[in-house]
Amino acid sequence: MITVVATISAATNDGQALPGIHTRLARRELLPAEHLVDGGCTSLVHLERAAREHRVTVGGPLPGNPTRRHRKREGFDRDDFHIDFDRRQVTCPNGQVSAGRHGPYPTSSPTAAPLIVARFTKSQCRPCPDRLRCTSSSGARNVGFPPRGLRDLQPHVRAEQQTPDWKARYAVRSGIEGIISEFAHGHGRRCCRYRGRPKAHLQHVLTAIAVTIERLSGRPVTEQAPSPRLPTAFQTYLDENDTPRPKSCRTLGT
Repeated sequence: MITVVATISAATNDGQALPGIHTRLARRELLPAEHLVDGGCTSLVHLERAAREHRVTVGGPLPGNPTRRHRKREGFDRDDFHIDFDRRQVTCPNGQVSAGRHGPYPTSSPTAAPLIVARFTKSQCRPCPDRLRCTSSSGARNVGFPPRGLRDLQPHVRAEQQTPDWKARYAVRSGIEGIISEFAHGHGRRCCRYRGRPKAHLQHVLTAIAVTIERLSGRPVTEQAPSPRLPTAFQTYLDENDTPRPKSCRTLGT
């Protein structure tokens, strides 16, 4: 497991730091095959971008449909509409075809997927016997959905997150949350000692180093002898020229 320290503004969404973290890890050739994140960093945009640019699988709980109708399981929600990307139209549960579509439009959240909006007309919705189950608007129903690539990815990810294998893999995240709690409550990471982001970042890095050393020192000592340390380039030069080395320069175990 790699500890990555990123310092961002308090007014910045945590998820916005994820692409930069992957870029820095790629520069150092330390990219993981799977990156487990919390719900604040999980979005269709991040999953698609990480897989496309870095071949990294981002694992985390993908937010569900937040609409009231979906939560209460009453009426028609977005998943009940048939989306035909090839014909650029959407069909409602009662067979009405959308009059047009626009977008994609950016959403209010910087980490959320852009939305394509399909619009139905008043002449289609007002005579419909299920209008009250479909929309609370006095006009017509609008349906928003992400672009095709993200739309196809969404049901696959949500289905996978219900499998025991995915839940077992994501259970490792509890250890990461423990480290975050230790940083925040045990070492005062939420209170900066200095002003300015560069100095605050230095504090975070030094705290991470201290926590890592503390955790390593708490590990049980194994009975197996440590492996000998490889000689340095200078030590190798002395050996090749039959030059005796001081005791302090000798490798471990010799």
